[in-house]
Amino acid sequence: MDRDVRRKKTALAFGLIALLAVSCIAMLNFAICNLPRPIRVACVGDSITVGGYPLYLQDMLGFGYQIKNFGVCGATVSQNSTIPYMNQPEFKKALEFDPDIVVVMLGTNDANPEITYCGENFVSDYEQLIQSFQSLKGQEQIWIVKSPPIFSDNSAYNNTYLSQTVLPQIDTLANQLNLPTIDVNSVCANYSDYFGDGVHPNSDGASLIAENVYEAITLPDGSPAYMYYESAYYD
Repeated sequence: MDRDVRRKKTALAFGLIALLAVSCIAMLNFAICNLPRPIRVACVGDSITVGGYPLYLQDMLGFGYQIKNFGVCGATVSQNSTIPYMNQPEFKKALEFDPDIVVVMLGTNDANPEITYCGENFVSDYEQLIQSFQSLKGQEQIWIVKSPPIFSDNSAYNNTYLSQTVLPQIDTLANQLNLPTIDVNSVCANYSDYFGDGVHPNSDGASLIAENVYEAITLPDGSPAYMYYESAYYD
């Protein structure tokens, strides 16, 4: 009799444990399904973006954000170049990512005549790129980044052309489309030692760029700067 009682108690205990486990799994699934999805941030750019600032940005923003790096080495705004960004697979992938926030940093390669053959249509080409993101179904918030200075004198990259032609055209575009800019150019001006080859940032440079992007796309409390529309948080 005692053996039967013990057997029944054991079966009851296992039954209760199984029921508790099923209940916990159900509650966990419910919680996961009802969590707001991370805010998606697409980092569009050239090798400066490829080099790593999005990784630092992810660390700064935390798990509430999903950062994707869509940089392309050698990419340009200009369609008349060796590597127009809009002709690259990453451009299509960035659109398919359906981002809530788009951070675009292009222009350095547009200041290299060996890469860009003619920059006469820079503003209209940039506008076409931006409007591709604006035409997505959501309420994408777009920031245009003014590229870091070019510190190298031993390459075809031309900082004078960047500062006197490319950056003013970026300002023109931003004003036309009423979009905010992030002036990484001014921020990095006194940090030539952060750019080993004069063009590409090291880890300190990437972190500095990420800090400025972070400050631009968030409010002082760390919440998203576009928090006024809640629909972006949910599928």
